[in-house]
Amino acid sequence: MASKAPRGDRDDAGMRVSPPKDHAAGLPAVVVSMRDGLQQMGIRRTALTLLKVNQADGFDCPGCAWPEHKKRKHAEFCENGAKAVAEEATLRRVDRAFFAAHSVHDLDSKSEHWLGQQGRLTEPMYKPAGSDHYQPISWDDALDLVAAELKALPSPDAAAFYTSGRTSNEAAFVYQLVARLFGTNNLPDCSNMCHESSGVALGETLGIGKGTVSLDDVENADLILVVGQNPGTNHPRMLTTLENAKGNGATIVAVNPLPEAGLRRFKNPQTIRGVVGHGTALEDLFLQIRLNGDLALFQALGLLLLEAEDAAPGTVLDQPFIAEHTSGFEAHSAHLRQLSWDDVLASTGLTREEVEQLRDLVLASRNVIVCWAMGLTQHKNAVETIREVVNVLLLRGSIGRPGAGVCPVRGHSNVQGDRTMGIWEKPPAAFLDALGTEFGFVPPRKNGHDVVDTIRAMRDGQVQVFMACGGNFAAATPDTNATHDALRRCRLTVQMSTKLNRSHVVTGAAALILPVLGRTERDRTSAGDQVVSVEDSMSSVHTSRGTLPPASEHLRSEVSVLCGLGHRLAPGGADWTAMATDYAVVRGHVSRVIPGFEDFEERLTDGFVLPLPPREREWHTATGKAQFTVNTLEVMRLPPGRLILQTIRSHDQYNTTMYGRDDRYRGIKDGRRVLFVSPADLASRGLEDGQHVDIVSEWPDGVERRAARFRLVSYPTAVDCCAAYFPETNVLVPLDSTADRSGTPTSKSVIVRLEPAA
Repeated sequence: MASKAPRGDRDDAGMRVSPPKDHAAGLPAVVVSMRDGLQQMGIRRTALTLLKVNQADGFDCPGCAWPEHKKRKHAEFCENGAKAVAEEATLRRVDRAFFAAHSVHDLDSKSEHWLGQQGRLTEPMYKPAGSDHYQPISWDDALDLVAAELKALPSPDAAAFYTSGRTSNEAAFVYQLVARLFGTNNLPDCSNMCHESSGVALGETLGIGKGTVSLDDVENADLILVVGQNPGTNHPRMLTTLENAKGNGATIVAVNPLPEAGLRRFKNPQTIRGVVGHGTALEDLFLQIRLNGDLALFQALGLLLLEAEDAAPGTVLDQPFIAEHTSGFEAHSAHLRQLSWDDVLASTGLTREEVEQLRDLVLASRNVIVCWAMGLTQHKNAVETIREVVNVLLLRGSIGRPGAGVCPVRGHSNVQGDRTMGIWEKPPAAFLDALGTEFGFVPPRKNGHDVVDTIRAMRDGQVQVFMACGGNFAAATPDTNATHDALRRCRLTVQMSTKLNRSHVVTGAAALILPVLGRTERDRTSAGDQVVSVEDSMSSVHTSRGTLPPASEHLRSEVSVLCGLGHRLAPGGADWTAMATDYAVVRGHVSRVIPGFEDFEERLTDGFVLPLPPREREWHTATGKAQFTVNTLEVMRLPPGRLILQTIRSHDQYNTTMYGRDDRYRGIKDGRRVLFVSPADLASRGLEDGQHVDIVSEWPDGVERRAARFRLVSYPTAVDCCAAYFPETNVLVPLDSTADRSGTPTSKSVIVRLEPAA
């Protein structure tokens, strides 16, 4: 029997803090997985559902994008994957009676955790302008309303179409088609807030904005650098891959301001050693870097490699590779030789000896892989930092051979696939040409709005209708107050969702909730059961086939909803009915528009890997070669008494979805408003563990942004640095603080001061 949702919200009065863990997973992960499943789904549904996660005849986990092995275990999921499935397959329901009992104002007073725990949405709901309650609406009336509002806009660019990384390839392709037939490239998506910096940097240097490695490469690397990433919480299945690599002799280096339990020791719950034994120590070296110090670290590493080559010519750098496959080496080399070690040490917070330890490991390794996530991408200099990672790998020829390369680790399960399908505000001309040829129209050519530009446009009245295919835009975005004000200026906001979240209660004048099928549910049309596809973090495309009965008879698939809207906006623009009935028709269009998807339908059964030219040492860059770059180092210097804040996830959340209020590995129980600060920084500022403070961010615009009443937790983070959970601290990040050229919010380098809480 599943348990009921929590009756009300709670503050942090009952919070308990204990020392952080020195390992991840093990038996507690199994217990928590089963507990969450039983609470949300009951015994039978839990068993049936979890045995189908990430199986060839089952559904793709709606959590992270870490790939699966071809040969899979029956329990091919992690603790957070089990939580994600339980949230979607829950027996709890949000129906018309719920909305009759709760006004929008009342719901907006609840926490993100409370909203998400109420259950699955069951039928379309409409909040008319001037009303504080949602009321039922039919599907036809809802889609007619959206189409009418869009057609009434002064320009197609007065609409924005946002996408979450959980959207399938098929739905994403139809979504971008609807937007472009309507006449706009305003297609912001969650990539803008996470790995956009990776895409820009890798596109400039390697010719494609994706990683270059496979699971086999990771498991057979000599040296793996895990930089700015916490696999134990954010990509737990990656720990198994790292354990396999360790068993094959790999050395693993963790570079992070926070020690992460999963990288210290992994107790694999699928092995005896992991359940009752000591587990596997993963990291061989932990470099506790100062926030925003990664660019300096990789430049220093590059300089040390150049100096090692000077001392022993022909033995350090891969000179044949550099000569044949790269451009810009001389300028890069000359720039590094001007590097100041004082700047390096001030920026990184490391000692020279620690950097030299890393150099020695690189020198001892032929095949090197660098993995990273938000810890690199959400800084003003994020693009330059990732380009510097590429520089180091190019020096050693560690791209385009087995066991070596770049590994940006994506978040949501199909965030990479969405971009491949054309969810991009800056589409390449070749894609638009192919799309126009396939559907017989002239797509818009002007670049559209990314996430931050969309918020600005809503604020300024330029975007009046906002539609989201999944996600939680109101909670995921920066500058919370500004974002909420911008959303409320819209004429209409539309959310295609499975569960209740903040974006349903921070609305335009009018609002629609369109409830859709989840990844776990059977999608049956008149043509039979449908399957969708996703692309994982390593460019592998595979199927996802739901197995559970839908949570409500009123749910529709994302493809069906979008085809219905497309038919109303551009009746002759596409074969909408055929695509909504048989997703193979969608895949047929994809196969003729997007390179790498030829014979899509035939190849999907077994899955396939998309072409990655850098793996073959083909470089689709401006020079036709892999590009060394010159990147300017600017040390982030703090005013007296200030700290650098990074926003992080707890172990009980996935992006803005709150599974619970605990962070087991960091020792937090039943609370979220915490600020992790080193003992040295607490002492130097006259602060104490357990004290409550307001966090105030400081920016050149002079606007004070405050996150009130956070409990200080003495924690072994890097000196001059602190950490707190998002979305609670998104309020501290202004719209105009973004990474150069990628536009990603700078959520990992926020200068703050602390004031005693009232």
